[in-house]
Amino acid sequence: MSPDGPGNGVRSPALLVLADGEVFEGEAAGASVPVSSGEVVFNTSLSGYQEVVTDPSYAGQVIAFTYPHIGNYGTNASDDESRRPFCRGVVVRDLTAQPSNWRASEGLEPFLVRHGVAAIAGVDTRRLTRHLRDRGAMPCAFGTAPEAELAAAARAAEGTDGRDLVSSVTTAAPYLRGEGPLRVVAYDFGVKETMLRHLGALATVTVVPAATGADEALAYEPHGVFLSNGPGDPSALAGPIAAVADLVGRVPVFGICLGHQILATVLGGSTYKLPFGHHGSNHPVQRLDGGHVEVTSQNHNYAVTAVPGTEVTHVNLNDGVVEGIRSTTAAAFSVQYHPEAGPGPHDAWYLFDEFRVLMGAGAAARAGG
Repeated sequence: MSPDGPGNGVRSPALLVLADGEVFEGEAAGASVPVSSGEVVFNTSLSGYQEVVTDPSYAGQVIAFTYPHIGNYGTNASDDESRRPFCRGVVVRDLTAQPSNWRASEGLEPFLVRHGVAAIAGVDTRRLTRHLRDRGAMPCAFGTAPEAELAAAARAAEGTDGRDLVSSVTTAAPYLRGEGPLRVVAYDFGVKETMLRHLGALATVTVVPAATGADEALAYEPHGVFLSNGPGDPSALAGPIAAVADLVGRVPVFGICLGHQILATVLGGSTYKLPFGHHGSNHPVQRLDGGHVEVTSQNHNYAVTAVPGTEVTHVNLNDGVVEGIRSTTAAAFSVQYHPEAGPGPHDAWYLFDEFRVLMGAGAAARAGG
């Protein structure tokens, strides 16, 4: 790791303290913040750190990268997944000081500084990952403050249980994306730009705030409704759950990640928190129709139980988590993983085409009726 910060001078010593008292040494990086806190989770992706950092699903969380070298190829505006990072901090082993890539317009550390995101570098992320794997994701605090102050901040930091974090990331007003022939209303629970690019290729997309009611969504006369990814505990989202409950059966619905959890809840299922979640870009998922195995990108802390009245379409081969469902009584389906995967595996892009076919069938039925 380079000893130099984003400008000049030697990095200041810093500590990362977990809520259970475990302490990790490192050096302050990113934005200059004496104490940063949040729920720490680890991500196993080898690339795509900019997309990870700007994924709104990380609101309220500190991201620890297991891959040792982060920042190698810099950052550029085209790879942002949202208007700004919503994560509470970044933990790395080796933060690259001099990126090398023809697309790079800025290094990762200046990017973090510009957005006010604190980081800690030089951490033994292997030990940290093993600890979180054994003990589960938990609150933490890091920075240049004294250890006692950081320990107190870690104990006081909130996790994600029972918290509505969607309201902190959703759009304030509707906006349009894409120019495809169909019409889609996309609920912004923390939607990623790559999702909107995929949807925009097949539809004109009206992105609406998370608090949008069903009647307001239907007033756009959509051929389908999309439920995006997002942060926090799905059980805390009474408003969106009520809206989706009123939409299912009236218009085709496709959900991803948090959208999958909301749809499952509406259809009679329940959600639970995983010990340390799924955060990475190489999770094996089996498509039960035919047995094909997909390599998938994932970022979620909660999962769904088996849902009555649905067909389980996909299963995680690592731990058996339900990765996809399809309603047997309504035009609605969802997946837990990220089929848009930008960057990442493209094995599941077909799901957007399935949504297109579902919307086309619905439109044809309405026209014929």
